[in-house]
Amino acid sequence: MINESLFAVLRAPKVSEKTARLAESNQYVFEVAKTATKGDVKAAIEHLFNVKVLAVNVANVKGKSKSFRQRAGRRSDKRKAYVRLAEGQTLDVTAKA
Repeated sequence: MINESLFAVLRAPKVSEKTARLAESNQYVFEVAKTATKGDVKAAIEHLFNVKVLAVNVANVKGKSKSFRQRAGRRSDKRKAYVRLAEGQTLDVTAKA
């Protein structure tokens, strides 16, 4: 996989209370491209962070219906990837650039 496509797969890490609990068990959550497969996510994480990925689970999240200035609208759909790392390996997803 080419480096540009690796960067296109991962959109952003998800940071919340739930993801903080998951990080304690070597599981991290990322927002990924809608067309990304489990293999794409695994290759991107392993190449960009130099870690060993044990498993990848993906979930499609439907956008919520919201009103924007009293007009009905809908937020866009997203895709989340749950990545489990090998024992003893960690990621610092909250590091500032």
